[in-house]
Amino acid sequence: MSPTVAVVAHRKKKLGAGLDRLRVLIADQDVGDLLWYEVPKSKKAPKKVRDALGRGAETVFVWGGDGMVQRCSDAMAGSGVPMAILPAGTANLFAAGLGIPADLDEAVRIGFHGRRVKLDLGVLNGEHFAVMAGAGFEAEMVADADRRAKDRLGKLGYVKAAVRHVGGPLVQMKIKVDGAIWFDGPASCLLLGNVGTIAGGIEAFDDARPDDGWLEVGLSTAQGPIQWARVLGRMATGRTEDSPFVRVTRARKVSARFGAPLRYELDGGDRVPTRRLKAKAAPGALTVCVP
Repeated sequence: MSPTVAVVAHRKKKLGAGLDRLRVLIADQDVGDLLWYEVPKSKKAPKKVRDALGRGAETVFVWGGDGMVQRCSDAMAGSGVPMAILPAGTANLFAAGLGIPADLDEAVRIGFHGRRVKLDLGVLNGEHFAVMAGAGFEAEMVADADRRAKDRLGKLGYVKAAVRHVGGPLVQMKIKVDGAIWFDGPASCLLLGNVGTIAGGIEAFDDARPDDGWLEVGLSTAQGPIQWARVLGRMATGRTEDSPFVRVTRARKVSARFGAPLRYELDGGDRVPTRRLKAKAAPGALTVCVP
């Protein structure tokens, strides 16, 4: 019996010859029912994913960037239904790390004929993420890299946003790692990673893997352009934890309390400021089609 396949697409994103070509490529496969959903914003995708799963979708093709993957991952976590990523966004860090190219024909082929692997997700304040989450400097940078800047400048949009925020103040942070106090003092940024690369293509966690059952945890005390330049230079030329302004570890669970409300982000999507974060690893929560 031919499988039921769903497509959940961010209609404003582009890849190859577009969604019309995607329909043709899917029609060339042995597919039963095709469930087709288009959304104007990624935050509207989870409802469509849940509808597709309820209607028996056996593979869900997700068209968009890391933000779209994050929203769909949150709805698909634990379902066992494979996600096939069609990397149509400005940032496609998760897809790139898995070897899924920004080539529509090949990405579709992987969705139908690639391997199915179970990968970890992170969970932050009840919401799943696939790449990275953060609070403080990195989250402010992501929020500031507005949609038009990212579409027009790509990675340079993140660089310009970073320059505007390097002078931000330090905030008191108390962070527990697996129940024990790991840091208590002023800091500028807290990062939680499922993979190694963050916004702008910067390698933040050298040894991160999305299948090891752990969250990477990073904290920076850098302040001002000179210290941040040293941190980013270390990320580019050596190991991140060698910077005097960075601490890195690994955890199953993380909790954080801030002295002032901080904006946080998940996979490039910013959230409202908060004083508290709770995070944990979700081993093998998402099944993904890979080369």
